[in-house]
Amino acid sequence: MTSLVDRILAKLAELISQGCFEELESDTLEIKPVPADGGQWRERYKSVNAFLNTRGGILILGVKEEGQGPKKRYVFTGYQEHAEPKLKELSGLFVNRAGHSLNLSDCFPPMELKAFLDGRLAVIYVDELAADRKYCFYQCEAYRRILTGDHKIKEAEIEAQEEFKEEALHARELKIVPGATLSDLDLDRLNEYIQQLNRTVRVETFKPDLEAALPFLERKFFTKAGAVTTLGMLVCGKYPGDYLGFRSQVHGYVDVPQEIAQDKQDLCDNILPLMEGSLAYLLRNIQVGVSVASGGSYRPQYPEEVLRETVNNALAHRDYAIDRQVIITIKPGEHFSIMNPGTFRRHLLIETTQKPILRRIIPEAKPRNPKLADVLRVFRKWEGKGIGMATLVNLCLQDKMGLPYYRLHQEEVRLFVCVGELLDERMERLFTSFDAYLENKLKGLVPTKNQKRVLAYLIKSEWANELMCHTILLTPDNNHYRELLVLEKAKLINKHPESPGLYPIYNVDQELMKQDYLDELRALFGVFFDSLDLFAKDVLSVVYRFNYYSKSQAASAKQISLYLWAQRDGSGAANEVKAFDAFYRRARYTFNKLEKVGFVVKKPSSRGYLLNENYKLDHLA
Repeated sequence: MTSLVDRILAKLAELISQGCFEELESDTLEIKPVPADGGQWRERYKSVNAFLNTRGGILILGVKEEGQGPKKRYVFTGYQEHAEPKLKELSGLFVNRAGHSLNLSDCFPPMELKAFLDGRLAVIYVDELAADRKYCFYQCEAYRRILTGDHKIKEAEIEAQEEFKEEALHARELKIVPGATLSDLDLDRLNEYIQQLNRTVRVETFKPDLEAALPFLERKFFTKAGAVTTLGMLVCGKYPGDYLGFRSQVHGYVDVPQEIAQDKQDLCDNILPLMEGSLAYLLRNIQVGVSVASGGSYRPQYPEEVLRETVNNALAHRDYAIDRQVIITIKPGEHFSIMNPGTFRRHLLIETTQKPILRRIIPEAKPRNPKLADVLRVFRKWEGKGIGMATLVNLCLQDKMGLPYYRLHQEEVRLFVCVGELLDERMERLFTSFDAYLENKLKGLVPTKNQKRVLAYLIKSEWANELMCHTILLTPDNNHYRELLVLEKAKLINKHPESPGLYPIYNVDQELMKQDYLDELRALFGVFFDSLDLFAKDVLSVVYRFNYYSKSQAASAKQISLYLWAQRDGSGAANEVKAFDAFYRRARYTFNKLEKVGFVVKKPSSRGYLLNENYKLDHLA
């Protein structure tokens, strides 16, 4: 199979021969000529430092970019022999925060000199530092890779990482498993891990037996002083359930009224088959639809990447000191949830004390089990980018799922992933009732779809927060930072008074959060308003909103029925035809009664209703 590097070099050769340019560099790839002086070498070292501190990467030396605009192209400059001593010293160039030299030879697989066009170039491989070894420094600075650039890591982030490293010293995954010996490990599973480790370039030999593997097992923390760790049993134990109990188990349930035998499944295995089995269980039991765009193929209710990453993150981040299983519960047509042993680190939880009460979770890339995360990264089951939460938020903001939220328990966290859309019918009807107000705030501009999505995310978050649920904080990493700035400038959202500096939390303009207008209606209608039933008061509240906040300034009985139905149904899907018809008849009857006694009047030349602002005058006259 052609390697990634070979494909990159083939593309480079094609572009050079054509005198063309195409952006190939990324957060894991740097293409540069061999430096001619010390200053240029320092720039290369910064890139290597950034690779170590981010996700690893590949540095190709021997090609440069030349020209600007349409004339920009790649030029082959070739490998220079004077670079060899500079490259050999890479693994010893970096230090820890205290300035002590680090030996990072394990992060630098053997570099290669590859034949290319009429010469050679150098390929330097850089592995990501394990989470509990970050950050390393070059000339007193630590760098991270963002897109194609190397950026200094802020002091506050370095401080937080140092605290994390202290916690990682007591990682639960490295606890000794009582009674387990070297013979309880499976050699084939160990060699499967080594095969993945050698995927890009060969760094480790296959092991003929467990005794020969012991130095490798110790280095990877699968064993400690010959004793098997939880990590070792999770990755390559023969019978993980015998030694780890519920810590190697996932239990699945389908929450339906009737008892169906196949709805329940208990999985017990090593970490990788456990992940695959859990994903397969979800895919088997969630509802599917048929995609016309894909030629009639079946399409799950949830994007598959959400299912995969939710499962992988649950098993990667769970607390392995707690002898409880991960529990997957599927409620068809509504949500699935994953109950995970453990808690969030306290500094990731934001809970305000001033109103509005907001409960948010800061997305973080640091794993609870850093050595396990290192193994899962090799198997491409985990990436150190906070990708689980970022994926949930971004897919939600693309209307591919409903708002995700968490319920926190004493020693467990339960994540709910909901079907539907963020900008659903309920939210669209809400924004229609506020369209004049929104445009006024935006200086005459109609809110864009992305602005409405961000508003919907924040509004639904506040609704969830009121029910003691935590939602994921919107950050610049969620790709909607521009919308946040526009909405803040328009005062449609505001930074909460208790908002931390590094992670601003926004609350929505409270006019948009108002559920009823009882005080305003009582002032308008006096004591007569109190005699109405609750449904009639709800109807008048919606009429009030349309009268004072919408461009139409009036709403028909059908329009208000759909608005109230959406509020009642949660998503606004009027899929129960008979139930909605009965609801609409009730609303129609209520309007007739309100019009008859003078609470509302018809707007001339329309089907819409207005509040009768002369009601008290008419009835007290």
